Amino acid sequence: MADSNFIDYVRIHCVSGHGGAGSTHLHRAKYVPKGGPDGGNGGRGGHIILKANPQFWTLIHLKYRKNVIASDGEPGGAALRTGKNGEDIRLEVPVGTVVKDMESGDVLFEMIEPGEEKILCRGGRGGLGNDNFKSATNQTPRFAQPGEEGQEGWFILELKLLADVGLVGFPNAGKSTLLATITSAKPKIANYAFTTLEPNLGIVRHRDDTSFVMADIPGIIEGAHDGKGLGIRFLRHIERNSVLLFMVSAEEEDISRSYEVLLNELKEYNPQLLDKERVLAVTKCDLADEERIKEIRKTLPKGIPAQLISSVSGKGLQELKDLLWKALNG
Repeated sequence: MADSNFIDYVRIHCVSGHGGAGSTHLHRAKYVPKGGPDGGNGGRGGHIILKANPQFWTLIHLKYRKNVIASDGEPGGAALRTGKNGEDIRLEVPVGTVVKDMESGDVLFEMIEPGEEKILCRGGRGGLGNDNFKSATNQTPRFAQPGEEGQEGWFILELKLLADVGLVGFPNAGKSTLLATITSAKPKIANYAFTTLEPNLGIVRHRDDTSFVMADIPGIIEGAHDGKGLGIRFLRHIERNSVLLFMVSAEEEDISRSYEVLLNELKEYNPQLLDKERVLAVTKCDLADEERIKEIRKTLPKGIPAQLISSVSGKGLQELKDLLWKALNG
């Protein structure tokens, strides 16, 4: 993973700008030796703002940017001049980024809509100049407010991929092969476990020029919710998918048990994942004879739409896309 460009977790330290101090100036002119207060307000400190950019798909540009510091607001001046606001800093992040407070672990907000902006650290307000404090009993106040301090903290940014369909299966179940077959994605494919080390996205073309987005998640093994294998690092990406496509190889001895193991891993990680629509695909059916196919059909788990497919021969792929489209638009 050292040479991977896909980074879905970063920690950053942010400091917004302090507000500028208000001015305590008293008006003086050639023929006005004792004028009233005319001190202006200080400028606001710079915000640190996150912006959701749909062109971004990774957090790698923030991996080595550990400290983000916005500029301070300038102090107020004479003649009621307001100090200049500190310059805001905008950090662009992928759509689907979750922001957490590093100390408490609480989720602060999520970046869902393309182009939306949210303030991560708010700049301090500028102090009021002495002109704001004049009154009938104090016509020449010689004090003003200091600017407010900015906000500071450590934050965690986590990316959860946004996709219509997420592929869930054991390593080497044929997920990457399916994605490469029915989309234009080019995931790494090999005949060994954990070929996929990072999520891949592809667009599936359906009938009548319709389409949906499919995400290939690295393989899950039994015990992934406890940190075994690679699955725990990527299970959060499944949370954003509308439909979960469970993929079990025809080479598995017990299709139903394999499906239940996968289902249990999702349940242990986040029980709410079981509320999503589910479809089952039995892969690599080109390697099974007719007798094995009949046996598989008899032992398919109940209560879930299922399709036997082969990404190599193309068997059942259109029917699978129809099932997924129905689940997405049911």
